[in-house]
Amino acid sequence: MTPPQPSWRLIPSRFPPIGAFDSVVSANDLAAVMELEGWTNDRLVAERLARLPRDQWVFGTPNASVVMAAFLHAAPSGGRFNGPDLGAWYAAASVTTSVAEVAWHLRRETRARGLAETRRTFRCYSTRLGGTDYLDVRGARTTMPELYASDSYAASQSFGEAARAAGRDGILYDSLRHSGGQNLVAFRPRLIAEVVQSAHYDILVPVTGRVLVRPAA
Repeated sequence: MTPPQPSWRLIPSRFPPIGAFDSVVSANDLAAVMELEGWTNDRLVAERLARLPRDQWVFGTPNASVVMAAFLHAAPSGGRFNGPDLGAWYAAASVTTSVAEVAWHLRRETRARGLAETRRTFRCYSTRLGGTDYLDVRGARTTMPELYASDSYAASQSFGEAARAAGRDGILYDSLRHSGGQNLVAFRPRLIAEVVQSAHYDILVPVTGRVLVRPAA
């Protein structure tokens, strides 16, 4: 199964890309640049780099640092289909779905912090993903409900990491935050091609009520 083309990913603008990765010409140079830029000061980042096969390191292409960051700066608790030991590239088939996913997490953060609202700026990237070996679990919320659980990633992380270990390119799945929306996760950095930055968006999420989205100035 092939992924939707293009796909879209939103990244908080407070995490600027590190352009030095874009001009690196070899894996050895990449390791040196990572140390110089401070990426390997974090023990977990260095460990994740060691877990990522060397032939999957991305460098020498526009926005290479954006791709590498997705794998090396994983959330402490992991994502839906990846554990904390190594990140993955999550994206959506439309910008609207990407916004809905981001807004859901912002609202959860707003409630947890006891705030009335949260406003954050994101930059958007479009990508074209290579590979054809994506597991397709779209339409499986009834037959595989554990993969879509809203309160636990335990089953879906085990499923995703098993797929990664088996050499799968990624997983296609339905969005829980946008009705009819489609998401994907890619496990191979080298398959993430034509990464192009597009618009910036200001997203305002109140604790209840309508989410407001507008182009950032």
